[in-house]
Amino acid sequence: MKKISLFLFVALLASAFTSCVVLSPKKYKALLAKQDSLNNGWTQSQLMNENLESLIAKLRKDTTGLSSALNDMKNKYSEMDNNYSKLRSNSSNEINKLSADLKKREQRLKEVEEILRKRDEATNKLKEKLQQALLGFTKSGLTVEIKNGKVYVSLTDKLLFPSGSIIIDEKGKQALTQLADVLKQQPEINIAVEGHTDSQKITNLGQIKDNWDLSVLRSTSVVRFLTEICKVQPVRMTATGKGEYQPLGPNTNAENRSKNRRIEIVLSPKLDELYDLIKQ
Repeated sequence: MKKISLFLFVALLASAFTSCVVLSPKKYKALLAKQDSLNNGWTQSQLMNENLESLIAKLRKDTTGLSSALNDMKNKYSEMDNNYSKLRSNSSNEINKLSADLKKREQRLKEVEEILRKRDEATNKLKEKLQQALLGFTKSGLTVEIKNGKVYVSLTDKLLFPSGSIIIDEKGKQALTQLADVLKQQPEINIAVEGHTDSQKITNLGQIKDNWDLSVLRSTSVVRFLTEICKVQPVRMTATGKGEYQPLGPNTNAENRSKNRRIEIVLSPKLDELYDLIKQ
């Protein structure tokens, strides 16, 4: 019994010794420091985790916003694409319409050019006929020329009228008669008779007050002779007086004043066809 008790005592003592190890102060402080380090690490880990969770939440929110913005952009792009398709379709229709209109205009321009070509051709032929018919009067101050697509037959007053008179003399009647023979063969020609004077004041001419009167009365004398005697259709005729205000040259000498005193018979082809095209 004593041996057993002693054995038990020794065992118990060894067990107590192994379970109750005494640490030195240095090791104890090291363990405490390690514990603090672990605690700090744990706290930092918790903070980092919270930050990560906050960042993840923010990223999720941003992702949701970006997805919404992306959807809006897709919708706007789709709308713009539809509008572009409509615009392209409308533009194509407009281009086709403009192209057709341009072709019509080109065709009309060709027609106008053809009419003008015929007018110029007729004007040149008329000039040639008049020059041949009135060749004998060129030395008496008669000229025939083309200006602005019209034929101008210019007769000085000494070829038609005695000085200061509105009555046509015999030589003037001969020239007008031969002119009328050509005009009656050209029914498509309009005829304007213009009276012109120099700048000298009118004196001692009875009821004729001034150069306006003289230019108008000489013009109507020519128109009456062409219509009443030569039987040119009155509907083709126009009589105007220009007075002294459209001179051929300055009224500074007798020669120029003589040229300025004239009757101009302006012949222009009827352009009804051309006017109809323009109205269209």
